Amino acid sequence: DLIRCVKEGGVRSIGEMKSSTKCGTGCGGCMPLSTSILNKALKEAGVEVSNHLCGHFAYSRQDLYQIIKFKKLKDFTTVMSTVGKKADSLGCEVCRPAIGSILSSLYNDWIMAPQLRQTQDTNDRYLANMQRDGTYSVVPRLAAGEITPAGLKVIGEVAEEYGLYTKITGGQRIDMFGAKKQDLPAIWTKLVDAGFESGHAYGKALRTVKSCVGSTWCRYGVGDSVGLAHELETRYKGIRAPHKFKGGISGCVRECAEAQGKDFGLIATTKGWNVYVGGNGGAKPRHAELIAEDVTRRQAIKILDRFILFYIRSADKLERTARWIEKFPGGLKGLKEVIVDDKLGICEDLEKEMEVLVGTYHCEWTKVVRDPTRHKAFRQFVNTDETQPVSEMMSERDQQRPADWPVETGPLHFSILDVAKEAVWEWRSVCKYTDLDPQKDSPSSATIKYGDTQIAVWNIPGRGVRAAQNMCPPRRAFVLADGLVGEDDKGREYVSCPLHKRNYILSANADEEGGKCNDGDYSIMTFEAKMDEEKDLVYLKLPPTEALDAVLSTSKWMLRRATEESDAMAGGQSHSVEITGPLDMDTLEKGPSSPNKPGSPPAKKTKASCGEQSSLDW
Repeated sequence: DLIRCVKEGGVRSIGEMKSSTKCGTGCGGCMPLSTSILNKALKEAGVEVSNHLCGHFAYSRQDLYQIIKFKKLKDFTTVMSTVGKKADSLGCEVCRPAIGSILSSLYNDWIMAPQLRQTQDTNDRYLANMQRDGTYSVVPRLAAGEITPAGLKVIGEVAEEYGLYTKITGGQRIDMFGAKKQDLPAIWTKLVDAGFESGHAYGKALRTVKSCVGSTWCRYGVGDSVGLAHELETRYKGIRAPHKFKGGISGCVRECAEAQGKDFGLIATTKGWNVYVGGNGGAKPRHAELIAEDVTRRQAIKILDRFILFYIRSADKLERTARWIEKFPGGLKGLKEVIVDDKLGICEDLEKEMEVLVGTYHCEWTKVVRDPTRHKAFRQFVNTDETQPVSEMMSERDQQRPADWPVETGPLHFSILDVAKEAVWEWRSVCKYTDLDPQKDSPSSATIKYGDTQIAVWNIPGRGVRAAQNMCPPRRAFVLADGLVGEDDKGREYVSCPLHKRNYILSANADEEGGKCNDGDYSIMTFEAKMDEEKDLVYLKLPPTEALDAVLSTSKWMLRRATEESDAMAGGQSHSVEITGPLDMDTLEKGPSSPNKPGSPPAKKTKASCGEQSSLDW
C-alpha cells in the first residue's frame, strides 16, 4: 500500500502517507519502517528525499543541533526567527518538540518554564505519560530497581488514596496509572516529600538502567551490577536525547538484566566489564554489539559518556541508537574509531559536555511541587473548580481501569450544523484571558466546562483566540486542549491530537475548512472566539448549554463499559463496547452497579450520534 500510494496516489510526504493509508495513526510503532519504505519508494520514483527536520526548516536535526549550539539560541521562537523558512511560523508537531529536545540536550533548562513549556509535546508539558483515556501515569525513579520498604509503603499509600492502577514494569520500577491531570501536583508532592524524583518516563530521555543483583547477592555474580547500574542511572537521569534510551547491567555472562537488548549494556567479566551498544526491543529488535572488552568501571563510564553525547549530537529526530549505528558510516567499527580510538580527536570535548549536562540535573517534578504558581497549569477546567470523569472505570483483577475503546471507530464528523436550528448563538464570556496563561511568543491553552460540554481554548500570540470541542472523535478522549498547536503550508493553525497525532484546523470559518482533520474520516466543531485584554475576558459564540450538550455532552461521549462485560470477562469472549444511556455524576463517581445485580433493571441502550441532524450512529 505504501509503495502504491507513491506510484499511483502521488504521495510525497509522511503527512500525505498518513492521510492516504492511515499508516502511523495508531500506536506509531510502524513509523520508522514505514518512513524507510516511503523514502525508498520516493527515490525509485525519481523524487528527491529531503532530510530536513520538517517543512518549516531547511535543515536536518543534526544541522539544527549545531546551529543552535554555536548561535546560542535558547527558545523555539528565536530558533524559528533565526533559521526557519518563515520567521513568525508556529512550526508543527514535528519541529516544536524536536527543537525542545535539542534545547534540553544543550542547556538542560527547566522545561516547565513558560518560554519552554509550549514547545514540549503533551507528555513533557505535564511531566507524565498521557494514557488512552486522557489520564496520566506516575512513575517515580527507582534507580537500578532498588526501593526500600518505606518507599514501597509510600507508593502504596499514594496509589490507594488516588485510586491508581499499579504495575511493575520490565524496567524494574512501579507505574501508577489513571492519575487525573488535576491530581498530579498533589500526588507528586507526597512522592517528593518522601524522597522520590521524576522517573522521566514521559521524556525522550534516559528511562532506566536495569540490573540483576550481581555479586551483591548472587552466587554466580562476578561484578557489582546493582551498584554500577545505580551509578549510571543517577549519572544520566534527566538527559534528553533524540529518542528514549535505556541501559542494562549484568553481573555475569548469564545476562539476567538483558544488557544486550538495551541502548547500552555492560556485562561483568573476571577482568572487568564488556561494553555493548545499540540494542533495543520494539518493532524491530536489535542485539547490542560489543564495543569494548574487559575495561575498568571508570573506563566503561567514559565510553558511555562519549557514546551518549555523540548520539545526541549526530542522530536524526526520533532515531533510536540501533538505527543510528546501522546508518553510521562504517557501522560499529566506524563508531568505535570515534568514541574509543578517538579518531576525530573529540572524545575530551564529549566528556566535558557530558559533565556539564550531569552537573545541571534537576528533578522537574520537585521544581513544580516547590513552585505553587505552576500548579494551576494542571487544572482540568479554568472556569470552575468542578471536575468531571472522562471515562467509566471497570474492575479487573482487583484494580480499576478505563472502559475499552470501541471496536469500530467509523467516520465521525461534528459541525455547528448539528446543533438544533432554533438555538440562539450569542457571545458569552467563558473564562478570564489570564486563565490561558498567555505568553508573548508561544501558544497556550486551557479547557473550559460549558454545561456538560468540554471546550478547548487556545491563545495564539499575534493571531488571537481559537476554540473547539475538547474531544478527539476517533477515540472519544477529551484531550485536544493538551495537543501541540502548529501551522500548515497554507498558514492555518491546527491542533495535533496528543493520542495519535491527527491534526484539526482550528479556524471557525468554513471557507478555511475549520474543524477539518488530515484524516478524512473525522472532523471537529470549532467556535468563533475573541478576547478583551482590558476586561481580562475570553468570549465564545455559543448556543445555550442544553443545545450544545445535546451534541457534545461529556456524559454522552465518554467511554463506557459494555453491558455484557461481566459475561465476556468470565467466558473469555471478545468484548466490545457500546454506548449506553448517560449516567448521573454520583453514579459515575461511585462506579456503576453490576449489570447482573439481582433486582436491578438492565441499562437502557441509546444510540449516540453527532446530533439530531447527523446520520451517524454508533
